[in-house]
Amino acid sequence: MLGATRRWPTQSAENGALDNEILMNPPVTHAELIATFRGAEADAAHKFGLIKAVEKKGPKAIQAAIETAAKAAKRRDSYAKKLGVLGVSFED
Repeated sequence: MLGATRRWPTQSAENGALDNEILMNPPVTHAELIATFRGAEADAAHKFGLIKAVEKKGPKAIQAAIETAAKAAKRRDSYAKKLGVLGVSFED
């Protein structure tokens, strides 16, 4: 292995601690999560309303609206589940 350089770890105790840390974003507060859930809830309701609006445009438009509404409902349910873990529940 001519020309190859071998690198040995040269960490001191100070630098080793930094390598073991995992930098993370701060956790989302309850209020922010509730606000996000409310937005997702309103978005899902709006998307379900669009299904009725595209009724006259044909089956492809209806199918696309149904799929979009299902994704919005899944997103809303995901936020509701996260809030449930935190002990916050919303009556339907």
